[in-house]
Amino acid sequence: MGVESQSDETVSVTPEVVPFTNGLSPQSLLLLSLALVVGLLLVITFSRRKSRSRGTALLLVGPSDAGKTAILSTLAFTGTLPSHTSLQVNTSLMPLSPVGILPVIDIPGHPRIREQFQEHLVNARAVAFVVDASTISRNGSTVAEHLHHVLHAITSLPPSHLAPALLILANKCDLMKTATSSGSPTEVAISRVRTILERELEKRREAQSGGMGVEGLGAEGERSDIGGLDCSGPGGIFKFADWEGGEVDFAGTWVNVGELKDDEKEGVATDGLASLRSWLGATFTMT
Repeated sequence: MGVESQSDETVSVTPEVVPFTNGLSPQSLLLLSLALVVGLLLVITFSRRKSRSRGTALLLVGPSDAGKTAILSTLAFTGTLPSHTSLQVNTSLMPLSPVGILPVIDIPGHPRIREQFQEHLVNARAVAFVVDASTISRNGSTVAEHLHHVLHAITSLPPSHLAPALLILANKCDLMKTATSSGSPTEVAISRVRTILERELEKRREAQSGGMGVEGLGAEGERSDIGGLDCSGPGGIFKFADWEGGEVDFAGTWVNVGELKDDEKEGVATDGLASLRSWLGATFTMT
């Protein structure tokens, strides 16, 4: 008897993969594509922001005799101690609600050592350029030269580092002599400082754009290749409101040098630094 061998035929079936987009209309596909692009851009932007570093300190800079050290002692000790022209960097801690403890670095304004601010700039979340508003009419070109170096340094920071907030502090407002109709001493001081510095910085910008350099507009031996004065306004004329390096704020301040008053001893600040404290509070709580 013969045994008939039968082989079973195995049929291999490959499942058909149907793209999930087959059932979508062209409009739906367009919306889906846009959503994916937006999501990708958000991820990239968030990653870049997270990778950019931000400082944690307040940097006090400006010419000599502007009152930086007096401001530092008032912020740190709630009372202004007698001070003199500093020849070394001073560092202290100030209480700032609701931030906590804020490092404050005071850079001397002497021409030979004032450039040390660049060593601390990467650690600064805010820079306060302190100006003696009562003498700015006499030494405006020198003050503008100093500020020019600060603006150049800020605009020269690497892209990986967020630029610090910049405040120009018209200090010693209490020494301003004003007419009744011209506004408060603080308003007059801020207006005068802004106007004079814009005028002097525009002179420096014009000198550079004309190829003349700025050596004759400031201290002897000054570099002529520094930038930092680019503005987005008509003709590139220097205006703080148009400065391409970022927003520039102004405030007016004054301090009492000497003995603490009774209410200061009780912890109530009666100095003229309220506008500075308010600006610091907003700046250091900003994400």
